[in-house]
This record gives sequence, structure tokens and C-alpha cells, in this order.
Amino acid sequence: MGLTFKKTYTFAVISTSYITLFSTGLIVVLQFLFTEFSWLFCLSFAVSIALFSFFVLQYRVEHFIYRRVKKIYDDVSLLDSTTLRSQSITTDMATLTKEVKKFATDKKLEIENLKVREEYRREFMGNVSHELKTPLFTVQGYISTLLDSGMKDKDLRKKYLERAEKGVERLIYIVEDLDMISKLEMGDLNLDFTEFNIVELIQNVFDLLEMQADKKNIILMFDRKYNKPIKVFADQEKIQQVLTNLIVNSIKYGKENGSTEVSIEDLVNNKIIVRVRDDGEGIEKNNIPRLFERFFRVDKSGARSEGGSGLGLSIVKHIIEGHDEKIYVESEFKKGSEFSFTLEKKE
Repeated sequence: MGLTFKKTYTFAVISTSYITLFSTGLIVVLQFLFTEFSWLFCLSFAVSIALFSFFVLQYRVEHFIYRRVKKIYDDVSLLDSTTLRSQSITTDMATLTKEVKKFATDKKLEIENLKVREEYRREFMGNVSHELKTPLFTVQGYISTLLDSGMKDKDLRKKYLERAEKGVERLIYIVEDLDMISKLEMGDLNLDFTEFNIVELIQNVFDLLEMQADKKNIILMFDRKYNKPIKVFADQEKIQQVLTNLIVNSIKYGKENGSTEVSIEDLVNNKIIVRVRDDGEGIEKNNIPRLFERFFRVDKSGARSEGGSGLGLSIVKHIIEGHDEKIYVESEFKKGSEFSFTLEKKE
């Protein structure tokens, strides 16, 4: 670790001047009093004492500062070994102050981020607990009733067992989505890219959800007739899950006797955008930024009555971003919502 003398030159020179003047003056006085006076001796003495004082002061001051600066670096490096340890130690107080201030600012931001994450973790754990408690207590309640007094009544037994089964299905659905979101957030997406017809895939999702839509008399439709296939390059199974989640949401939050419309548009750079539009209740502007958070629900009571895990949109976002694509949302309260995402088009 080399020393830099330049920053302490001023201090050493001034101190050396004081010492040299005092020492030389003392020698001159002593010579007048006790011996024969010699200018050559006085000049030699002055130069010698000046050089000696300068180098001793310079060396000692540098080491004095260096030891204390090194201690600061060592203390700070214990907290942030990835940054300060890779830099050479400096005795420049301005540089050191700047680096320590930067370190303090970075740590303050890190602490704030940790607080946000901790708050998010608490909220997440509370949401998980709430989501699991509802079906668990439902199942427990029906089973307890059957054990207490309902085993002999066949009709009541069947009714309660069917309701308990629905509670178990809800639990399985939540656990499966939790498992999937954990894998997605760990980067364990394992996408299988293939070429497929997105129009045909959307129609398949319509067919799967037709009965669910019929319960609210909601029409699932394209914005126009697509006579030619539109080929895309993506993971077909994951994109089907994206479409399913978005269309299920459009049914869940759509109005009775309404519609869900899907459109496909060409973009630049061999991209297409798929839009899923409904004429339901819409989303208030203050809720839009949080739509893709885990377990976030716009209408908590209504959404839970419709079922679902509360993880659908979060899963959708992870899948689309895993394809290096974008997902968008536009909504007008009381008038409807539109979710859209991009995909790579194959000619």
C-alpha cells in the first residue's frame, strides 16, 4: 500500500520552517556566546535540520493519518466488502468523506428497500393465511357437522360432502398456484418454445370456458373473423394459461349479459399484440399499479365469492416477462378493462 505525500506537503513545509528557524536561531545565539561564529556552519545546520524535519514530519503524518483512515476502511469494509475492499486506500480526506457519504446513502436506500420488502412479506403472509383459512374452515365446518349429527341423513351427508370437496379443490388450486408462482419467481420457468396458431389457441380457451361464461350469459368472441392462421413463437401451454387467466378474470368481473372480446393486431419488428377486453365493472385508477401483486384483489369480498387463488395476474405477468414480452392494462371504472400482451410473430 503506497503512500501519497503530496496532500501533506503544506503541513510538512510549514512545520519544517518553524523548526528550522528556531533551531538555526538557537545555534547562532549559542555560537555568539560560547564559540567563534561561522556562517557556513549555520547554513549547513539549517539545511540539514530542514531536510531531516521535512521527511520525518511527512512520513510520520502520513502514517498517523494512514492508520486512522485504514481503520475506517476496515470498519466500513466489514459492512460492504464488495465495494470499498476493491479500492486502494486513500489518505485524501475529501475523497474519503465522499466515499463514506456514498456508502451511507447506499445503505440508507438498502435499509428502506428492506423495510418495503418486510412490509410486503408481512402482507403476503397475511394474505396466504387468509386465503387458506377460508376453505379450511369451510371443510372443517361441514365435516364437524357430519360427525356430530349428519351421518344418518343421506341427502344432508351428500350435500355437505360435496361442499367440503369444493373447499378441498379450492385449497389444491391455491397450493398449486403458490407452487407455480414460487418457481416463476426463482426463474424456474422452463419455457418450451414452439410455433403455433394463436387464433386456434384462443378458440380452444373459449371452448373450455364457455360453460362458465354461460352462467352469467357472457359472450366470448373475437373482434372479427380470422380466416388465416396467425403463427407465433412461444410456449403454447404457458400462453394458454395466460389467456385462460385473463378470460376467466373477464368473466369473473364482467357484467351479466355482457361480452369478452379478444383481438389480435400486428406490431412492428415481427410482433403481435393480443387484447382481452370486457365491458364489466372496470378498475379504479389507484388500484391499477397493484393489479399484478400476489393476492391483490380489487373487490376482495366479491372476488373471493367467485373463487380463484388471487395469484392469476401475478402468474400471467411472470409468464409474459419470461418470454421477454410486455403486458399492459387499461381500464375505465364502471365501463370495462383491457389486458394486452405482446408475442413474437412467425411469418
